[in-house]
Amino acid sequence: MWQHDAVPHAPANGVHLAYETFGDPADPTILLIMGLGAQMVSWDDEICHLFVDRGYHVIRFDNRDVGESTWLDTPDLDVPTALMAALGGDASHAPYSLGDMADDAVAVLDHLGIDAAHVVGASMGGMIAQTLAIEHADRVLSLTSIMSTTGNPEVGTPDGDLLNALMVERPTDPDAAVAFGVELSRLISSPVHFDEERARRRVERELARGVNPLAVPRQLLAIISSGSREEALSALDVPTLVVHGRMDRLVAPSGGERTAELVPGAELVLIDDMAHDVPAVHVESVVDRVVALAQRATAAA
Repeated sequence: MWQHDAVPHAPANGVHLAYETFGDPADPTILLIMGLGAQMVSWDDEICHLFVDRGYHVIRFDNRDVGESTWLDTPDLDVPTALMAALGGDASHAPYSLGDMADDAVAVLDHLGIDAAHVVGASMGGMIAQTLAIEHADRVLSLTSIMSTTGNPEVGTPDGDLLNALMVERPTDPDAAVAFGVELSRLISSPVHFDEERARRRVERELARGVNPLAVPRQLLAIISSGSREEALSALDVPTLVVHGRMDRLVAPSGGERTAELVPGAELVLIDDMAHDVPAVHVESVVDRVVALAQRATAAA
């Protein structure tokens, strides 16, 4: 399914990707990549405007299978069987990989005539951003990997109960769907800083844009089938920032620690009171760290 017309779309590898831009295209570009089943609006407008205020052009987009981007049609895909096969090393059943999603991100840059960008990914978006830096090094000016991991199953291991909660089918009743989304957000977020109203606004916005019930299992399949990036990460030559919350139960902090350990010269920032979210209290400081990285990368170029 291709959701039409609400926002611009970029053609990409057989799909169409919804995107939005903020700021002056003549400024350096920051490309924001979101995570598992999440839409581009999970990058709050506030975050986008903070980057613009600091002199950057911002792109955010819906990954394939979410929001207003193309929802794939895979009627013959048996997701549980495919997941078990992928865990056993057989990726042949996966309809797409993290490499395909990194290619999608490149297609958005191509569509907008942008040669290279400062790439920021959160969770699965961090995995896509890492893959983008590995496979399209000339398009990545700097890399920021937030609450993500390396693809090695021995690090960043999720809490099993939390992962199961993500896989539960979302209710179809609108009010129940909102309540479900808010509770899911509560489960993965910092218990210290969880903002129920902020979560509710985001969930309601996502539901209005369209929630694909197959996005999470198919994207999880992409993650598992893509394997480890550890060897390739150790060969990267790009200014890199790794941000992780010490309270993260969905992607354990070891995932961020290992990423920073592998990428030469990477800066690691661990935030004590952050889980699998960027609470409002930390948004501006994370933005400032990304901007500082971008400035260092520009100065070193």
